[in-house]
Amino acid sequence: MMSESKLYKLKPPLKDSDLMPLKIGDKVLITGLMYGCRDAAHKNMVEMLDKGQPLPVDLRGQILYYVGPTPAPKGRPIGAAGPTTSGRMDAYAPRMYDYGVKATVGKGTRAEPVVKSMVKNKAVYLVAIGGLGATLASKIKAAKVAAWPELGTEALWEFKVEDFPAIVANDVNGRDIYKENVKYWAEKLK
Repeated sequence: MMSESKLYKLKPPLKDSDLMPLKIGDKVLITGLMYGCRDAAHKNMVEMLDKGQPLPVDLRGQILYYVGPTPAPKGRPIGAAGPTTSGRMDAYAPRMYDYGVKATVGKGTRAEPVVKSMVKNKAVYLVAIGGLGATLASKIKAAKVAAWPELGTEALWEFKVEDFPAIVANDVNGRDIYKENVKYWAEKLK
């Protein structure tokens, strides 16, 4: 079973030294800039990188939040902003980690090639709790489209966040909170 979790504050851009102490189950609060995107923006970014073109935003050291926010209600910077299933970005994630993205935030498990890429690049995967779109949106203090406005909710977003909560699901050592807890409970329930 996991050891007792700790709380860490992260402020992008992140360095390896910011992520090395994180262990699965640890809680993080993110303050500063965080970028939001889903499948379509990922496809565009990977195509640009493969062509040797610069991205519209330098994402090295940054956090990508897998989200497709709803339109902003009056007086708010963004509508509901709950996490999207991360597996939808697994085809693109290793390329983004290789580029220099240091963390991603979503929900659900990651494929083995993604975990291997995180270990290789000293990156982490964080989970945000699904179903909390309004609560998570309250941690987004400003929002603007950074690229591809024609993609609507699938555009690349720039968020200014304050104490945005997440949990470490995969750490830089390749530990996986989902796999370890399945093993733990399988043994315990025998």
